[in-house]
Amino acid sequence: MTASLYWRCLCSIVVREGLRFVHQRERFFAALVRPLVWLAIFAVGFRAVLGLSIIPPYETYILYEEYVVPGLVGMIQLFNGMQSSLSMVYDRETGSMKTLLVSPLPRWYLLLCKLLAGVLVSVVQAYVFLAVAWFWDVRPPPLGYLAVFPALLLGGLMLGALGLLLSSFVRQLENFAGVMNFVIFPMFFASTALYPLWRIREGSPTLARVAEANPFTHAVELIRFALYLGFDRTALLAVAGSLLLFLGGAILAYDPGRGFWARRGGPAGQGGA
Repeated sequence: MTASLYWRCLCSIVVREGLRFVHQRERFFAALVRPLVWLAIFAVGFRAVLGLSIIPPYETYILYEEYVVPGLVGMIQLFNGMQSSLSMVYDRETGSMKTLLVSPLPRWYLLLCKLLAGVLVSVVQAYVFLAVAWFWDVRPPPLGYLAVFPALLLGGLMLGALGLLLSSFVRQLENFAGVMNFVIFPMFFASTALYPLWRIREGSPTLARVAEANPFTHAVELIRFALYLGFDRTALLAVAGSLLLFLGGAILAYDPGRGFWARRGGPAGQGGA
């Protein structure tokens, strides 16, 4: 096993995911429609209802549109992470994933390549949305667009790893859609994506504690602070810790000897290696 072989594998999986994204143009527009609906329609109503105080990383009063954009960027990454995992279930059913997993390369590396490829697609979508949000006068500091890249990468990896872990439990494509709904909507709405934590605490201290424990909340705050040239150490540690936990669980689950597939007689157990 040479370094060139590992690199060739990574490039092949990234190119394959990129081509799939290019050929599925409706997937790109669907990823933008959801956050744009919130930005263009719901934000108008929420602006009149939710008064926002000066909270970090903002140094002055802001409109609701400016507050919600980092949360909508997180929404793009959350849906894309689940969408990439949906493709994993599809590839298992069609057999292409079985072919990939029986290659001589370590299984953890193959999963990491698949995860990174999906995250790169979500980062492109996030930057396109940030460019569109400029027309709503959401204009972070110019350096913020560069500073947010590591936050997008880390948050996307964490959410994608969660999707990988969930995909290991699902054997049929039809079942994964239901699993997505039980994960995506609670994670999104029980977070600081749409309203600040202090506002949630005023309405329900219990929900505020749930939001504080929600990994998606920390992914959103990591993006929010980075976009405005700030740094949230708690969010960084929470996202990094969740990434290690979810990715470790996914690698274990896809292990043919110890994972869920082996215990259930799935493709990984049959494929060997």
